[in-house]
Amino acid sequence: MKAAARSFRTGWRDRIAASDPGLLRLAAGLRTVGAIALTLAVLSLLGATLTHLVAGAIAAMVATFAIREKQRDRQAVTLALGLPVALASLSLAALLSSRLIAGDVFFVALIFCAVYGRRFGDRGMALGLVAFQVYFLALFVGASRATLPGFCGAVAVAFVCSAVARFALVPQTPAGVFQRLRRAFRARLARLLDAQLELFDAGPDEVEKALAHVREGTARLHETAMMIQSRLAEGTPDEATARLVQRRIADAEIAAERLGLLLLTARSAERADTLTLHLPGAPVPEAGRLPVREEATEVLRRDLQALRLLVRHPVAGGSGLAQLRNRLLGYREEENLPGASPAVQDVFRGVGEAARAVLGLRVALDGPQDESDDSPETARSREELDAEDAAIEGHETETTEATGLRRPTTRAAVQVAVGSSLAIVGGELLSTHRWYWAVLTCWIVFINTASTGEIMVKGYGRLLGTVLGVVAGIGLAGLVGHHTWTAFAVVLLCVFAMFYTAPLSHTLMSFFVTAALGVLYTLLHTYSLSVLVLRVEETALGVACGVVAAVLVLPVQTDRRTNELLTTVLDRLADVTEGAVDQLSGGPPADLLDRARDLDQALADLRAATQPLTHPVTPLRTRRDTARYVVALLETCAYHARSLAATAELLPTHPSIAAEPRLRGAGRRILHNIGAIAAHVADERSTAQVRTGASIASLLKPGVPGTPRYDRVTDRVLRHLQRLDEAVVGLARPLKVAVEQPKQ
Repeated sequence: MKAAARSFRTGWRDRIAASDPGLLRLAAGLRTVGAIALTLAVLSLLGATLTHLVAGAIAAMVATFAIREKQRDRQAVTLALGLPVALASLSLAALLSSRLIAGDVFFVALIFCAVYGRRFGDRGMALGLVAFQVYFLALFVGASRATLPGFCGAVAVAFVCSAVARFALVPQTPAGVFQRLRRAFRARLARLLDAQLELFDAGPDEVEKALAHVREGTARLHETAMMIQSRLAEGTPDEATARLVQRRIADAEIAAERLGLLLLTARSAERADTLTLHLPGAPVPEAGRLPVREEATEVLRRDLQALRLLVRHPVAGGSGLAQLRNRLLGYREEENLPGASPAVQDVFRGVGEAARAVLGLRVALDGPQDESDDSPETARSREELDAEDAAIEGHETETTEATGLRRPTTRAAVQVAVGSSLAIVGGELLSTHRWYWAVLTCWIVFINTASTGEIMVKGYGRLLGTVLGVVAGIGLAGLVGHHTWTAFAVVLLCVFAMFYTAPLSHTLMSFFVTAALGVLYTLLHTYSLSVLVLRVEETALGVACGVVAAVLVLPVQTDRRTNELLTTVLDRLADVTEGAVDQLSGGPPADLLDRARDLDQALADLRAATQPLTHPVTPLRTRRDTARYVVALLETCAYHARSLAATAELLPTHPSIAAEPRLRGAGRRILHNIGAIAAHVADERSTAQVRTGASIASLLKPGVPGTPRYDRVTDRVLRHLQRLDEAVVGLARPLKVAVEQPKQ
């Protein structure tokens, strides 16, 4: 019974960890709700009025969500600086409340400075956000000279309560977040293995659904790996440990993705295209619709389940798990492979490599474990891992930044200032009392956007969420009536939901914000259907003003933005490929995994920038399909580049991997083609052409007569190079790059 209960708790913990990596969304929601609840409690004990309670609640929310820094000491400094900024903003809003033009001019100037402050990092962004939101708060509650002292007191209490919630009630340390992200990575890795097992057993009518689950699991595992990458510096004690964890996470991700590809290949008559794992809706080969039917099938299913068990139980729990690990690691040796077709044997090899990656992940994250039950194969794997760990060194990189109006923060500040000016004029025509909703919307649609298309998509989501939130607000206002504490409880629930869903959907966040506002208006005795309808009108106006400013003032078209990011992705891809091929050919070692993660980040930026092109409301279906296809091809390229980089980094320490000088020549065509495509994307007048020809493997000239053409490791490298070559050539057609016909 106890074992069953423990298994149930572990299962739920893994589900939560997988759905919310690092529990970042849960912590954000709880921290904000805790700060608001504590503020309301303190202010009510001090006998504050209802208006002061509302002001304190909003100020507590602002003081909590504005802080973005990861280190606790920096959070404390920013929060301390935020209080005088908030009081100054509140005071100026109250003093200028009776001077319409002066107040509007100052508000626009404040908006410009708040957005421009983002160039100074998280602290600049936080202080700018506090200044803007508190000014908005003053407009919302109608602060004036006479009421200023009371509101200043409420804001001060809110900041103190926010500090208590952040550092005492819901504390969050970099090490703690990093540990939870590690757990999330394991949980998502286990869920990906579940999906791969489903794919392995799926019948003809189920294979499409199973493959979709594998795609989703692969994408989520990669997302978690990138989140860990962003927390390495703060979550690990030193650079060497960070590099070690980075390598082990990359190994596990690559091994899991490769295992999925091998399983798909085992179902097919020919090697599966990597694109199938990255392009949503990509058809499954007809030969791959039937499940694997061989004598070794049951053994393979058992071993896949054993691999999943090792992932879910990272710390050795007795000789049983040790025996499972030993058996799976044994598949790295040819003599231990079961009798089966070559494709199924490849899956067994993939299971062995995945088991090695899990072992490396466990050692890196949890430290050394009991080795008394190790088999010779496991001992050799440990020796390889130890040798790799000893070769890890730290490094530093430098980045350059644009200047002047080319700097994104400067351009955004000018655009928001212009858009806000339009929103003020238009908003006051709609309502002289609640015009600020249009300004707030204009401000929000510019946050974390970099092109006109992104602003339009975000504006659409905000407007849709606002309309739906108005409907919910009407219902909630009718339910709570004028029951103050019931209303505040509903507001707290909406605030939690808002922060929990914010990273997932701007529409959902806007829905909960508007629903909460309906309740707040009820508390302030200003609720009416016309007020909520006005909220929708002001939101639509704010979106329109933001779009107009983005189109007319220093515009960054979506095509231009995506082309710039696409060029960056191609440059990073060439950098990783060239470095990996050079090192595999005997060149000097380089920090290839860092280059690979730079490629992943560039690809993530491109994926985000193409959302306006791939959004369901996009009317241009052909462009939408093209954008999805190009991104999927680039994800395929990134997978093979990561695999090459990981293999190359093993070269100095792995006894079974030797440099192959002939690979350098085999990689030249790939690098030329990447350069040709990048040149065409940067300038459509470019005359560079993509080259095609014989397979990459055939480009390797024979070595010494009578010796094997190349070993198994080189064969795997050639497979990755061949798939990379095919994917790069595949980019030529959708990007309209000329293809040079092979010479006869």
